[in-house]
Amino acid sequence: MFEVAEICESLDYTELFNTYLRSWRKVNPITMFEILVFAYMNRKFSSREIESLCKTDIRFMWLLNGEPGPSASTIVRFQRGHLAEAIEGLFYQFVEKLYKMGEVKFNNLFVDGTKIEAYANKYTFVWKSAVEKNLVKLEKNIDTLLSVLSERYGFSENISLEDCYESLLCQAQWINLVFVSGKGKHKTQLQRDIELLKEYIDKKAEYCSHLGKFGNRRSFSKTDTDATFMHMKEDYMRNGQLKPGYNIQIGVESEYIVGVGSFSNRTDVNTLIPFLNRIKKHTNRKFENIVADAGYESSENYLYLEENGQNCFIKPQNYEISKKRSYKANPYTVENMPYDAKRDEYTCPNGRKLKFRRESKKATENGYTISTKYYSNDKCGRCPHKDKCHRSKVGYRTVKVNQVILEHRSKALEALTSEEGALLRMNRTIQVEGVFGVLKEDYGFRRFLTRGKKNVETQFFLLAFALNIEKLCNRTKKGRIGLDLFALNAS
Repeated sequence: MFEVAEICESLDYTELFNTYLRSWRKVNPITMFEILVFAYMNRKFSSREIESLCKTDIRFMWLLNGEPGPSASTIVRFQRGHLAEAIEGLFYQFVEKLYKMGEVKFNNLFVDGTKIEAYANKYTFVWKSAVEKNLVKLEKNIDTLLSVLSERYGFSENISLEDCYESLLCQAQWINLVFVSGKGKHKTQLQRDIELLKEYIDKKAEYCSHLGKFGNRRSFSKTDTDATFMHMKEDYMRNGQLKPGYNIQIGVESEYIVGVGSFSNRTDVNTLIPFLNRIKKHTNRKFENIVADAGYESSENYLYLEENGQNCFIKPQNYEISKKRSYKANPYTVENMPYDAKRDEYTCPNGRKLKFRRESKKATENGYTISTKYYSNDKCGRCPHKDKCHRSKVGYRTVKVNQVILEHRSKALEALTSEEGALLRMNRTIQVEGVFGVLKEDYGFRRFLTRGKKNVETQFFLLAFALNIEKLCNRTKKGRIGLDLFALNAS
């Protein structure tokens, strides 16, 4: 409690105060922030629980210092309307303080992600493929309807859906048509046509609105449109059910969370670059070593780290299998085939040449161009290795090679198997995965209590802020200040 007040009161709240058009009415924003952080440290995330604690818990009363206890609605308005604009700046101010204390050194960044369920209904999903399919069907139905109405009312063949609807409404007003509904009421043909047009217009607007919300995603929830349906580790029905959630990325150094990001990506591979850029933007520093698991391996991530002069300790996707003797002794894998760089060709186990045929290039979301080369021989014929080498129906083998991946994968593998790499690899499993374990098991935080990406990030920043304060207190008590890595035990 005292540590919370001391740390929070040492921060600069200019950005938070700028969110107020006039002075606050009840509780000082700094006091409100202290209350929220302390509540999160005590595993209380609900605004109603925090409201109750401010009335019954003497520790919260001490933090209020005579000010009136905030209501649940006041807490929600503060968190969404004011703190959301300033929480990231406050968080990185604390990270800067940890750096000045020698706790954070910007040497080793351990990156990992987890999926946390959104505050949304599980059955409010909207799938992009279904919307696109239904929109095509609707367009065909609209074309058919417009051709029928053109013959029936003498409209132009190129009339639009909206113009046709407006014209029929004018006709209905001209003849003073009374729209009827209910059992036993007979609708005129004009009324049925107008209602069908209105239904098509509304449905088309709904589909177009849905397509505008997808972005790079394939799904979203109607309850929380920023949430994406993805697989969760907590599968209660054990049937692989998709649930709305967010892919939360964190960066950890010395057991402290030093970076937070919320993404809609179902995988981690495309989150690394924007995540590192976000940390660099707020700290004006970059970490020397980036340590991550196999889910982050890609040629664009390798190139990004190389361009920024950061050491790559990303675990290759074939790391585990590459250690097996059977893999090392397999002459049919591309990695084990002899390669002639001058002639740009591979040699198969039978001595035949797989020559370069073509190259395909693809632009990624982050602006990198990935090139893939294709190699093949003329014909395998009666090669004795054919059954073990490939199962192609065209009679010869074709291999596709991303040489950037192969080159950087070997460097990453060499770095990971070094003494430093083994130490960092071991610490990654302890530090960043340990943080997620603390948040989910000790804090019991498995589902967000707010909606929208901005509000979700605000809640997780509060969670990270609370965990960092608690970690600082524990390390101080145990005399572990300044120790950023756990020692590698000799086997």
